[in-house]
Amino acid sequence: MDGYIAAPNDDLSFLSLVNKEGEDYGYSSFIQTVDTAIVGRKTYDWVMAHVPEFSHADKDTYVITRSPRPSNGNVTFYNGNLKDLIVELKSKKGKNIFCDGGSEIIHELLKEKLIDEMTVSIIPILLGSGTRLFKEGAPEQKLKLISSKQFDTGLAQLHYVFEGK
Repeated sequence: MDGYIAAPNDDLSFLSLVNKEGEDYGYSSFIQTVDTAIVGRKTYDWVMAHVPEFSHADKDTYVITRSPRPSNGNVTFYNGNLKDLIVELKSKKGKNIFCDGGSEIIHELLKEKLIDEMTVSIIPILLGSGTRLFKEGAPEQKLKLISSKQFDTGLAQLHYVFEGK
């Protein structure tokens, strides 16, 4: 709730606070609108260490990294210019592009004004420190609230579009 997307040491265990059998918070419907995922290397590594199978294995996925790695199925480890990648992907026909972490990628995309929509899920916990979702230095951008949802676990979801897009 205080703007952190990870606790210190990239710990995401607090997400278990809102785990509820049968509740996916709209994820299964949303992910059907996506054919490409952008993921930070730290997020990718954390997911791979904690789940048996990569959740975006059926999507073209670009893991943004500073260190080259060989591709693995639909997963490409990308260490080029992020803006160039997004502009190229947006120029192609297809479904939506989903950015699934992390904060450094979000910051770069905000600086380049390359985000069209954003859904923020708020977990009912104050972490106090860790990794902030929004870093300082991004340009001011106006957003329009499209929808908000609340769930009985205490999770709240806010869906925005960036004005002028």
